[in-house]
Amino acid sequence: MKRALLTILSAALIIAGGLAFRTSAVHAQNPVGAAANSGKTAEQVFKNIQVLKGTPADQVQPAMQFISNSLGVECSFCHVQGAFDKDDKKTKLTARKMIEMQGAINKEHFNGDREITCNSCHHGSEHPAGVPLIADTDPTPGQIPLEEPTLPSADQIIEKYIQAVGGADAIQKITSRVQKGTLVMGERQATAEVISKAPNKRVATTITQNGPNVTAYDGHAGWMSGGNRPPRDMSQQENEAIAFDATFYLPLELKKMFNQLRVRPSDNIGRIAVYQVIGTNPGQPPVRMFFDKVSGLLIRTIRYAETPLGRNPTQVDYAEYRTDSGVKLPFQWTIARPMGRFTIQVSEIQQNVPVDDSKFEKPAAAPATEEKPAEHKPQPK
Repeated sequence: MKRALLTILSAALIIAGGLAFRTSAVHAQNPVGAAANSGKTAEQVFKNIQVLKGTPADQVQPAMQFISNSLGVECSFCHVQGAFDKDDKKTKLTARKMIEMQGAINKEHFNGDREITCNSCHHGSEHPAGVPLIADTDPTPGQIPLEEPTLPSADQIIEKYIQAVGGADAIQKITSRVQKGTLVMGERQATAEVISKAPNKRVATTITQNGPNVTAYDGHAGWMSGGNRPPRDMSQQENEAIAFDATFYLPLELKKMFNQLRVRPSDNIGRIAVYQVIGTNPGQPPVRMFFDKVSGLLIRTIRYAETPLGRNPTQVDYAEYRTDSGVKLPFQWTIARPMGRFTIQVSEIQQNVPVDDSKFEKPAAAPATEEKPAEHKPQPK
């Protein structure tokens, strides 16, 4: 299955820009789910693990995704379809050597810090570029950067964001929201629906040819389901991502969500001048947020999923802000990753509608059916 198709079929799992992403290949090896594998290492869950021994099992899939993003290839580049444990392909053996090389370089030259990754050399290409590229145009001399004027504080930027959205009182008057629209990726489309409830419940559904795909957060933990697969619990990283998206009063909660908020200069996004606010928490990758200098609205976030080999980025762009029930909301957002992007176009929003908490609860998996032994019938003598 092509990665583009996998991406759109997984769209419901990342409809809000979270980090949840499933490939059918990894799921085939490990159908049980994140909860059952909690605390287990890679070699305890997967077959023929060699260089990633000791790695948490739920980090294997993100690590493979990082390699895929860095080289611009699909799973079948290294793996035998349907038999991922086999070593039949030379590329898989090479990948193991490259992982060992990366670890050795970082250990010897960077005190064990992960400074060198697959992407340091490959930059999305199957083969690293060993020769400098010849530019299509004449090189331009480097410009002396202008001094950045005094930047506002993070508190000032967030306060302007709150006022731009409609103010704290208007924001808190809304307690639930139903958004309906269309997911668009190239020529493919799917029906999309997101149901949210204060303070932090969210369920997103897309309807595809293979049936509904669902990703949800019940206020404490996330789960997802799709196709004929039973619902599964999210990993820690997936929970962190969807918890951000499920925060119903996000403008009011940003200051509480991060241990530190720093303001840094940033290039324009298109023609829009922006302030960049970087939120950090101990032991977690940063979250970069970009606010329109004029309107004050949030127009982009960039988040990272930590893996044993490097960070997988996810970028979400928010556009077409419109006022509904006294608050401004984006009617379009685009989720982009190294291997592709898609857009959610909202066509209808309903606010303060009754939403039962059961909407966000993970359904029980259907019990496995057992074949009954054939009834013994006496044979005629």
